[in-house]
Amino acid sequence: MKVILLDNIKGVGKKDQIINASDGYARNFLFPKKLAVEATAGNLNNLKSKQTSEQHRKDVEKEQAMEMAEQMKDIVLKIEVKAGENGKIFGGVTSKEISESLNKDYNMNIDKKKIILKENIKMLGTSTVEIKLYEGVVGKLKVQVISK
Repeated sequence: MKVILLDNIKGVGKKDQIINASDGYARNFLFPKKLAVEATAGNLNNLKSKQTSEQHRKDVEKEQAMEMAEQMKDIVLKIEVKAGENGKIFGGVTSKEISESLNKDYNMNIDKKKIILKENIKMLGTSTVEIKLYEGVVGKLKVQVISK
């Protein structure tokens, strides 16, 4: 019997996958626990429309991420910090500070976890920071660290 899974089931399949299950397994386990529905024409149409709308939503999100990456090319984010001699910063500029500064100055709400820093910025000057905006879309942002 062909069924459409409504949830991920270990060893069986993933959500929205169409599988062949034995009649007894489907009727006695999958259907009563609402883990699957029978793959009728109506259910297959619902699944197809759901997948189409999901793909459209992903395409729109990716497009927005690409636009944001384009905007980031032109931005030079200035962050003021206390610095000692030789341009060394007390502490360092973290991804959290970069995220807050982007939100405050340019109204771009970016999660600090998406900002890729190998280590905190510890010197005055300009450095390029990569920001993972979406799967396969990485924006580059120039961060200029200046002394107060």
